[in-house]
Amino acid sequence: MIDRPNSLAARDVAYYFHPATNARRHEKVGPTMIERGDGIYVYDDQGKEYIEGLAGLWSVAVGFGEPRLAKAAAEQLAKLPFYHSFSHKSHPSAVKLAERLVGMAPGMAKAHFTSSGSEANDLTIKMIWYYNNALGRPQKKKIISRQRAYHGVSIVSGSLTGLPAFHRDFDLPLPFVRHVGCPNFWRYGLPGETEETFATRLADELEATILAEGADTVAAFIGEPLMGAGGVLPPPATYWEKIQAVCRRHDVLIVADEVITGFGRTGNPFGCQTYGITPDFMTVSKAISSSYIPLSAILFTDQIYQTIADNSAKIGVFAHGFTASGHPVATAVALENLDILEERGLLTVAQTLGPQFQGRLQGFASHPLLGEARGIGLIGALEFVADKATKAAPDPAGSIGARLADLCQEEGLIVRNIGDVIAFCPPLVITPAQIDEMFDRFGRALARL
Repeated sequence: MIDRPNSLAARDVAYYFHPATNARRHEKVGPTMIERGDGIYVYDDQGKEYIEGLAGLWSVAVGFGEPRLAKAAAEQLAKLPFYHSFSHKSHPSAVKLAERLVGMAPGMAKAHFTSSGSEANDLTIKMIWYYNNALGRPQKKKIISRQRAYHGVSIVSGSLTGLPAFHRDFDLPLPFVRHVGCPNFWRYGLPGETEETFATRLADELEATILAEGADTVAAFIGEPLMGAGGVLPPPATYWEKIQAVCRRHDVLIVADEVITGFGRTGNPFGCQTYGITPDFMTVSKAISSSYIPLSAILFTDQIYQTIADNSAKIGVFAHGFTASGHPVATAVALENLDILEERGLLTVAQTLGPQFQGRLQGFASHPLLGEARGIGLIGALEFVADKATKAAPDPAGSIGARLADLCQEEGLIVRNIGDVIAFCPPLVITPAQIDEMFDRFGRALARL
C-alpha cells in the first residue's frame, strides 16, 4: 500500500508504468516492493517472506540469490562487458552457449540469440518468411497458432498469442495468423470423447484449416509443448503425434515454444522430449539464465539453416540483428546457469519431485469450487468454477482467482492467477519439505476464500 509521500511505493506510482497491470487500480493499491531473494523465497521492503510459487514469471530455475551467477556476471563484466555479433565478430561465451544448446536440443543445428521470448518468436516468423522466399514460395506465409496460446506481446508474437486481452485495443492479431482450438480436454472435450478422440478432432480441425486456407499459403504451426500462461494445459494423449502428422503431410513447419517448458520444468531438459515433438524451430528463454539477465535463443535444424544460409549468400546478407544479440554477460550467466542445472540434477528433478507436487495439487480436488487440478513435473494449476457439475465459470470471470491470489500473498505465497486458474511453477531447487510448505500456505488461503 502507498503510505509516505516520498516512499518507494509512492514514487513507483508517480513514475513507473507497469507491464500487464490495470494502471488506475495500481494508483490506488500501489506495488508490493520486493527487495531481495534467497532460494525459493523473496522478501518485501517490510521484511515479509514469500514463497515464490511461480519462480518469478516461470523463470528462476536455480533459485534467487545464487552466488555463482552473480560471480559469472561480475567476471564477464570485468573482462568484456559488451560486444556484438555483427559482420563476422564473435566472443567466447556466445560460441560456447550456442554449442551447448545445440548439443542439448535433439535435432537442432544452429542457435541465434535475442533477449526475450517475444523477440525469439517474432524472429522465428521472420526466418520462416525468409526461408519460404528463398524457396520461391512467397505466398507460404500464414502461421497457425491456438486459442489460449501465449507466445509473447510484440506485434507479431502478440498476434500468435491466443488470449483476447493481449489483442484488445492493440489492433491484433495481424491478418496472417489463424487460431485453432485449445487442447484442453477437461474444458472442451465433448460428451463421450476420450482424450484420443478429442486429439483426433483437433488434428482434423487443423487439417481442415490448412486445406481451407490452402496448404501453399500456410508456413508453420506454433505451439507450446504444454500451454503455460493460457492456464497450464497439458496436451491430451496422442495430441502432438497427430498434430505433427498433419503438419508434415502439408509441408507446414513446426515451431515449439519452449520459453516456459525448457530446461527441466516437465522432467526432461525440454518439453519436446516429454511429449515426443520433433520441431523445425525451438524458442527458449526464462530458465536459460534463470532470468538473472534477459536472454532467449532460437534453435533450428540444419535443413532450415542451409536454405537461409544460401539465401544470405544470394542476396548478400541475412539483414537482421539486435545490438544485444548474444550479449557476453547474458551468455556467460546462461552457461553458468546450465552448469548448475546439470550439476545439481535439476534438468530431471521434476521426475523425482513431480509425484509429490502433483499429488498435493490433486489433494484440493474435493473442494466444492475446484473444477480441475492439472499439470506435469513441477508445473501445475488449479482451475476454479462457480459450479462443479456444469463447469460454469465464476461471474464475474476472474473473481475467485484474483481473491485467492491476494489471500495467498497474505499467507506468504506468491502465485499467478490466470483468470480463475491458480498456477504454480516454483524454482527447481525446491525441496520436498518446501513443496509441502508451499501447498500448506495455499491451503490456508483457500480456507479463507
